[in-house]
Amino acid sequence: RDCLLSRGLGDVYKRQSEKSAQLRSYLNQVQTAQMSQGLLRRDGGGSDTPFTTAMLARNFEQIAFFNEYDSSFSGRGGASPLRRWQHGVRMEVIFGESVPPSQRASDLKAVSDYADRLARVTGHSITLGGRPNFIVVIAGEDDRTEALATAAARVPGISASSLVPLNNLRRDTYCVVAAYASGLGANTYTAALAVVRAENPALLRLSCIHEELAQGLGLANDSPTARPSIFNDDDEFALLTRHDELLLKMLYDPRLRPGMSADDARETVQTIARELTDSGPV
Repeated sequence: RDCLLSRGLGDVYKRQSEKSAQLRSYLNQVQTAQMSQGLLRRDGGGSDTPFTTAMLARNFEQIAFFNEYDSSFSGRGGASPLRRWQHGVRMEVIFGESVPPSQRASDLKAVSDYADRLARVTGHSITLGGRPNFIVVIAGEDDRTEALATAAARVPGISASSLVPLNNLRRDTYCVVAAYASGLGANTYTAALAVVRAENPALLRLSCIHEELAQGLGLANDSPTARPSIFNDDDEFALLTRHDELLLKMLYDPRLRPGMSADDARETVQTIARELTDSGPV
């Protein structure tokens, strides 16, 4: 099964460089500090994080109709029409040579389990296997360039120029996703490429998988008011929450269409939010 769903760049585990080792140490310190502050929650929210119909509709509009970054990942993005996948999403995981076998096994299982969850939540076909159109690269500083080149060769429509910002990540960028749209006014996703630093410790790595794969489905922005949510830069939640599942349900509701503006969709979004929350706090 694994040989069909993931690809390594070599048969031998490659020892990490000093640069990679230093980055791993830094990211371990980040995770420890965040957890000591009560961040990276895994409980999905609870009685301390209620949200109403109006809050859900507002959060959806801020997250689905804006981009987090510009095309170079160097600045904030702007308003965007609704974007999502129309055809099935077929994922594949590509590992860098420096990723040890035990980490490959756990990360592959995490992606597989999460893909199943995303498919259940959205009602959209999301699988591992087949001809991939959504590549998840898990690689370190020593092998990310090679892994990205392998990924681009596997999926048509990913240009070499689009790989440049994915190769040049800031130290405090733990992961990132680029989605490529075409058709219907270029608002239908046909390919996506997520990059997760292999140096991330286990929880940060899992958090990256949760956020980047969900963002690659069309929830492209973060919002400081979204709670409980992984689509918020405060890092309070590490894993997809019940609130976030509702956002994904809304995104793939057939009453919404790729290319709709926030103004076009607002009344429908409010109707769907009301149905999902039954007009009361959740």
